[in-house]
Amino acid sequence: MKSEPHVYSFADLQKDKKTNWDHVRNFQARNFIRKMSKGDQAIIYHSGEERAAVGISEVVKEAYPDVDPEGGDWSQVDLKPVEAFSQPVALKEIKATEALLDMPLIKQSRLSVMPLSAAHFKLLKKMGGLK
Repeated sequence: MKSEPHVYSFADLQKDKKTNWDHVRNFQARNFIRKMSKGDQAIIYHSGEERAAVGISEVVKEAYPDVDPEGGDWSQVDLKPVEAFSQPVALKEIKATEALLDMPLIKQSRLSVMPLSAAHFKLLKKMGGLK
């Protein structure tokens, strides 16, 4: 799950202890949100200038409506922080890792929410300094 750190960072999530992940306005990303289940874990990726995976969150409330005054059928989930990476995993490092080249982050870089395989999740966690 991607976020601009100046808008909402992983540190903000840690401070808040829980947040709703809203304002996702891409149909494919919205559909991925709708497939999330309580207990699913997600890697938080800071986009913009930082461009790095920075920590792990967990879905604590499954998809529910994200009302937009301009209309549309949008959804959001609630997340809590699990653990910050001890070392951020930069996009350059992700792109230099052959086992990660087929990740949606590389192939569909504009998506703000995307699924990861168990192997990708495990490898990113390890690269971030977590077991």
